[in-house]
Amino acid sequence: MVSERGLEVLRAIVQDYVSTREPVGSKSIVDRHSFGVSAATIRNDMALLEDEELIVAPHTSSGRVPTDKGYRVFVNHLAELRPLSPAQRSAISAFLADPADLDDLLARTVRALTQLTGQVALVQYPSFERATVTHVELVHLGGSRVVVILVTDTGRVSQRIALVAEDLDETDVAALRARASVLVTGQPVRDGVAVVAAAVDALPVDGTRSDRALRMVLRVVGEELEEFRQDRLVMAGTASLARSEGDFRGSISPLLEALEEQVTLLRLVGEMVADEQGLAASIGRENEPFGLAEASVVTADYDTRAGTARVGLLGPVRMDYPSNLGAVRAVARYLSRLLDEDERAR
Repeated sequence: MVSERGLEVLRAIVQDYVSTREPVGSKSIVDRHSFGVSAATIRNDMALLEDEELIVAPHTSSGRVPTDKGYRVFVNHLAELRPLSPAQRSAISAFLADPADLDDLLARTVRALTQLTGQVALVQYPSFERATVTHVELVHLGGSRVVVILVTDTGRVSQRIALVAEDLDETDVAALRARASVLVTGQPVRDGVAVVAAAVDALPVDGTRSDRALRMVLRVVGEELEEFRQDRLVMAGTASLARSEGDFRGSISPLLEALEEQVTLLRLVGEMVADEQGLAASIGRENEPFGLAEASVVTADYDTRAGTARVGLLGPVRMDYPSNLGAVRAVARYLSRLLDEDERAR
């Protein structure tokens, strides 16, 4: 069992190691912190922490550094979330204000978060499977090119060019818009995928010029609706991994691959268990099943009409957990409030 003072010594070691990157010795703890005991007493506390595998000596006769288990105890029992300063809150509020759409809002969110923390920032799109298509628009670009625009009741907007292989005029485009809109407007995304697929199959292979154009438009609509159903992440700040490469014991290549593929990170973020505040942390070797034993991830839940999703940070195990957890919590609250205000304004 670790005593109360032993836990405070662990807190000091974590804080000093995160701050200095240097192993922490008993003398520096006595000099920097007000324990009111001798360095010899602190050494005894550190020996007990080492027996519990909460700290370790990286080199012979060096100070001690936290283990992954030590960081876990710190996060669970000792970390006090560091709130954002008024200046930081004002900067985030201004940066996230008046986004063009959800895509723009989430892109701004990760840029703000990585600038604030220096870590890789990520935000999970809400699942739009239960969203409803509210609008279908076609914009003629001339000739055979048409922009297909889909809008859902959750604010998701999709724009993509369809090449219909037919030269169209505005009358043709209006007719296509009406036929496509009747099929999917008011449909839940998950049902719309099947409805569109059935409509494409029902079109005659050797049909009219309008049928051929509609087939191409509906294929784009179906692909975009399918995209709405997929889990996605937006990320920023990958370059920060290279700047902190010294904090990783091995290669950062697995981290870069996970960021590129997204599937691994989506699984990890989806399986993290949040506390009553909606906060979660997955530390070091806890991420080994995902090939990310060299990294830690902290997340906070944010609320949308489509359900709960997560915003988070990924970085080395030696990270400032109180500041990073405070940052993701604050940004998640901004996101929830902005999305709620947008919904009320509809």
